[in-house]
Amino acid sequence: MEKRQFQTESKKLLDMMINSIYTHKEIFLRELISNASDAIDKRYFRSLTEPETGLNRDEYEISISADEPSRKLVISDNGCGMTREELENNLGTIAKSGSLDFKSENAAENVDIIGQFGVGFYSAFMVAGKVTVVSKVYGAEKAWKWESEGVDGYTLDECDKDGVGTEITLYIKPDSEEEDYCEFLEPYSIQRLVKKYSDYIHYPIRMDFEVNKPVEGKEGETEKVIERRTLNSITPLWKKPAAEISEEEYNNFYTSKFMDYEPPVKVMHYKQEGTVEYTAMLFIPSHAPFDYYSKSFEKGLQLYSSGVMIMDKCAEILPDYFSFVKGLIDSSDISLNISRETLQQDHQLRTIAKAVEKKIKSELAKLMETDREKYEKFFRAFGSQLKFGVYSDYGTHKELLQDLIMFMSSNDMKYTTLKEYVSRMPEEQKSIYYACGETPEKAMRLPQAEAVKAKGYELLLLTEDVDEFTLQTLMSYEDKKFVNVASDALDLASEEETKKLKDENESAKELLDFVKESAGGLHDVKYSATLGKHPAAISSEGGMTIEMARVLSKMPDADSQLSASLVLELNGEHPAVQKIKELFSSDRDRCAKYCKILANCARVSSGLEIENPEEFGELVGELMV
Repeated sequence: MEKRQFQTESKKLLDMMINSIYTHKEIFLRELISNASDAIDKRYFRSLTEPETGLNRDEYEISISADEPSRKLVISDNGCGMTREELENNLGTIAKSGSLDFKSENAAENVDIIGQFGVGFYSAFMVAGKVTVVSKVYGAEKAWKWESEGVDGYTLDECDKDGVGTEITLYIKPDSEEEDYCEFLEPYSIQRLVKKYSDYIHYPIRMDFEVNKPVEGKEGETEKVIERRTLNSITPLWKKPAAEISEEEYNNFYTSKFMDYEPPVKVMHYKQEGTVEYTAMLFIPSHAPFDYYSKSFEKGLQLYSSGVMIMDKCAEILPDYFSFVKGLIDSSDISLNISRETLQQDHQLRTIAKAVEKKIKSELAKLMETDREKYEKFFRAFGSQLKFGVYSDYGTHKELLQDLIMFMSSNDMKYTTLKEYVSRMPEEQKSIYYACGETPEKAMRLPQAEAVKAKGYELLLLTEDVDEFTLQTLMSYEDKKFVNVASDALDLASEEETKKLKDENESAKELLDFVKESAGGLHDVKYSATLGKHPAAISSEGGMTIEMARVLSKMPDADSQLSASLVLELNGEHPAVQKIKELFSSDRDRCAKYCKILANCARVSSGLEIENPEEFGELVGELMV
């Protein structure tokens, strides 16, 4: 028995590849099953072109057996097998792939082979202290046995074997405080891993289970029998033509695979051809998971290579603003033996991600046009995420998302898109107006909102924290700027009204300064022509609006000095303001108290809290006496 060195000489290299390429030890089973599937593919392919009797298609299988006392796990197949030279070349050289060579040699035939990277086999050493490979090719009298403890080499000897194919025996490592290797010897754990990673291998994966069954003719008695089970589903639903799949099949697949209790709002099932080929089956849920807006939520699509799962949640495929999408991508262009580190640099994956993003966007736009009720159901669940997408990354994605977002409208208290709003604008309206509030009804009750409605203009009613930041990021839509009705940007007055107000403010400067000083906490006080029946209202001046300041003040580590520049707007025609004018001339002490009361009433009507409610209560009580 001759001891041979790995051609790439190195326990260090072997350890490095296993530890950097594979995140979870359980991956080894996926790798060995994929290699077995490739071996069967190669035997089947050769049987079509070479004078070999071989087997019928339905006779091929992968078999798994586990023996807990001896800690042996065996994976065998009746595929093509390997000659002495192939064992030497494929297993004696780390990162050498016989499957890749086979695919290259038969490129014109478009052979679908999984293992093309060449290190998958060595993942076995993550769980096994020793690995034995016995292989026999069709027509050979003798088999060959490759054996290694993964330290510094291997042995290769002639041996006997019944039947063609390959049998891999793993001598599972002893359990330790850190690892319970025994789970890889438990039949139901093995079944779980096959379902998770190799459920769609297109050959049956079989294993014997010891089960209790009733003894015929003896009621209440059972006996242990061996039951051979097929562990995998074999045919993936996404491999079938979409025209052959019913809505019920899609819904059942989604609810069982992605652990949801409601069918999805939208299914996207398509095959992409071109530079990178892949099949996608994507689902838009009808409701948000309980942890969706929390740090614990993990986005991502399942990633498959020719039916074999590479990753359960590949975050790189989905942008954050489409993180609600569930589903899978299956592409033979992606290497099976791929790690998260490699994924981040994978050109094929980036290409797929860009195509998926465009597809999701176009399908959402189509859903909005064809089934508004379903789209609004989706938007109630995930609209905030789309708005965050507009706002995040300095507005990089705003053009992609701006036609997918919606806001409540003052017209009918229903959702409207920005495009729909603009299409209804009167010719003379120059801006898109919006009002902020805890509810649409409260936003509508803002004094300035009533003035906009009186002009016959529609209002967007913003109720979510992200809403105004979204519009501020967009800045405009179809050259129409966004205007907060409770800001100095409100532009309803005519040129004549503007000039008149300017003259009134200049002539009443002493009174307005007194009101500002008496009320306290104000940046300015001025007369306004947009208050209708209301005596006063609060607005803001500058880029920081009242709503933005409120939202930012709730953030962790918020600046305590952060606030909007508040402006008290007065309706000069209202009796309450006329009373202040009168008291300003006759009783300034009393006038100061009225100013405080009026400013606090304006805060309430504008959705702000009263800063000193005790003082306010005393002033109102004094006024009533």
